[in-house]
Amino acid sequence: MAKDYYETLGVPRNASKDDIKKAFRNLAHKYHPDKKDGDEKKFKEANEAYSALSDDKKRAEYDSYGRVFSEGGRPGGGFGGFNGFGGFDGFGDFDFSNFSAQGGPASGWDLGDVFGDIFGGGFGRENRRGRDISIDLELSFAEAVFGTTRKILLAKTSFCDICKGSGGKVETGMEQCKTCNGKGKIRENRRSFFGAISTVQTCSACHGRGEVPKEKCPDCRGLGVIRKEQEISVAVPASIEDGEMIRMANGGEAVQEGIAGDLYIKIRVKPHPQFKREGKNLVTELSIKLTSAILGGEYTIQTLDGDIVVKVPAGVSFGEILRIKGRGVPVDKHRRGDLLIRIHIELPKKLSKEAVKKIEELKRDGI
Repeated sequence: MAKDYYETLGVPRNASKDDIKKAFRNLAHKYHPDKKDGDEKKFKEANEAYSALSDDKKRAEYDSYGRVFSEGGRPGGGFGGFNGFGGFDGFGDFDFSNFSAQGGPASGWDLGDVFGDIFGGGFGRENRRGRDISIDLELSFAEAVFGTTRKILLAKTSFCDICKGSGGKVETGMEQCKTCNGKGKIRENRRSFFGAISTVQTCSACHGRGEVPKEKCPDCRGLGVIRKEQEISVAVPASIEDGEMIRMANGGEAVQEGIAGDLYIKIRVKPHPQFKREGKNLVTELSIKLTSAILGGEYTIQTLDGDIVVKVPAGVSFGEILRIKGRGVPVDKHRRGDLLIRIHIELPKKLSKEAVKKIEELKRDGI
């Protein structure tokens, strides 16, 4: 079944060139393969449709015959590929035939215009972001169950406390950038085998802000960032498990004229000699005497909340589990899991003659 280019771009058949161009930009931004949720197939379909409908001759052929005959019948003809430019191989089918050989874009727009909208301005420019930091944090078993607040000392690049990252001396303030005249961007015209290509680049002097400090901050020397030791408070939530990760946004390395990276804290929980976790429940073992198993009894056991007295019912079996409600891992502010006590019965290794005689009497009674 033939493709409907208008349907691919989501525009009516009487759509203007501007509407077609706008629809292509939106789809290219959404489906570009370099993006996390991109779709290479849909991206190429949008390229093909745009190549046909953005050219008057090809669009007329498509409207009349349902296909394009220009450039040897290949929709989106012209240059066969753009794969030599790393990270833009999805534009292999893009039609560059609208660009004149001498005077630049024949249709009134340029690569900087289209790609700038797709990638946020500037040909391939990326937002400046600091490096992420990953550390391990060891907790006791009780800290992992109930949560805690820990303070850690990190040596990292942080924003300057004096100028708050501006790089300027507080008393003197800022002034307009003379390189870009306060626009934050610089348009560059370059000649290539496509013709004259106009691109928009972020101003390297002011890093896109449009203003620069009148005088540099004496503490960070105008960089806006400084290497130092910083104490960070980490709030560890209750019921966290071994191997879980805590992410602290902007807690990583700072970068000049950008945003700080993130701090990732991997939790390591020390094993407890008495307790283990099973979901929201805590499990422990309790060894009782044979007589307690037969007649019942009371035992004092340790919990994470302190000591409690446990009543062992008469006739309890080996491996049976006693449940103490509300002594487990917190579920929320008002609920907790349970404490599960697995029973072990201690059998005597040596018996006195009198004890043997009494047991034999119990045996005769069928016990």
